[in-house]
Amino acid sequence: MYTKNGDSMKETVKINISARHVHLTREAHAKLFDHDLTVRNPLNQVGQFAANETVTVKTAKGVFENVRIIGPLRSYNQVELSMTDARKLGIKPPVRKSGHLDGAEVVTISTPKGEITEACCIIADRHVHMNPDTALKLGVVDDEMLKLAIPGVKSGVIDVKAKVSDDGYFEVHLDTDDANAFLINPQDEGTLFK
Repeated sequence: MYTKNGDSMKETVKINISARHVHLTREAHAKLFDHDLTVRNPLNQVGQFAANETVTVKTAKGVFENVRIIGPLRSYNQVELSMTDARKLGIKPPVRKSGHLDGAEVVTISTPKGEITEACCIIADRHVHMNPDTALKLGVVDDEMLKLAIPGVKSGVIDVKAKVSDDGYFEVHLDTDDANAFLINPQDEGTLFK
């Protein structure tokens, strides 16, 4: 698993697929729902969960219904799509780290109760979650660009950014476009290196 010689390292890591989803602020949630988010299932990232609640994401050119909310509530509203999704909505969101919404596309998030429209839609940058202990062990800092070798019939090497947080569970997140390009199934493994 873990080897480190000087500045080189190789580490086996699980890959998870991040489908389209939404993060909401407390204020946005109050406009869209009359009740608290409820947990459908916990996620590997500590304290995060897929909610039972879903929303509709729409533009003048397209609509996605039943888009899952990821909890808990956050300090920003964010819609994360793949480029394939974005084309169906007629928009071109920028590739960004979560929470970095400069240049984000405008979309409307709606429920039967209400709706909000704002510039909050991005394509999530490829990233690998880890906590500070794992980052220290690997000699990695937050936002450092790493390489991920993906085995299989459509193998390849791609860039992923380190995302270091206290609650980070060690795994790579790729959107559905990236996962499909490499024929990845959830929990497949790759090799992380510098």
